[in-house]
Amino acid sequence: MNLGGIPILAADPDAGLSGNALPLLREIAERLKRLLATGEAGALDLHSLPLTPADRAWLKARLGEGEIRVILDSDGESTLDETACPGVWWVTHRNLHGAVSVELIEVAFVPELVKAHPEDVQNGLAHLELLMGDLR
Repeated sequence: MNLGGIPILAADPDAGLSGNALPLLREIAERLKRLLATGEAGALDLHSLPLTPADRAWLKARLGEGEIRVILDSDGESTLDETACPGVWWVTHRNLHGAVSVELIEVAFVPELVKAHPEDVQNGLAHLELLMGDLR
């Protein structure tokens, strides 16, 4: 088979990039510095930013994959993926039909969604006290 007539074109790795991903990467770095200096966490709503699919792919590739993935199932699936930069989380919420409803970059030691709320901890304590009461 002769392949000499098939043109070979090099794909432009920057095709489809809007130029907004690099400033977002810089903003994430600034928020990570703030987290380290003050403990202040924050999130960037990717749906509210003028990002192309190529921007998202570029950003995801640069941030890489970390070691932790949390999957929550409540009114649709939510995934909280640590990036290769600890403290930077790619958070995706899907509705009951599987469509992405929220996509965030969260800069935090632990994503807010997985932290136990004081009321839940109080309920846990009450449950343990009941269990211990039954063991006497």
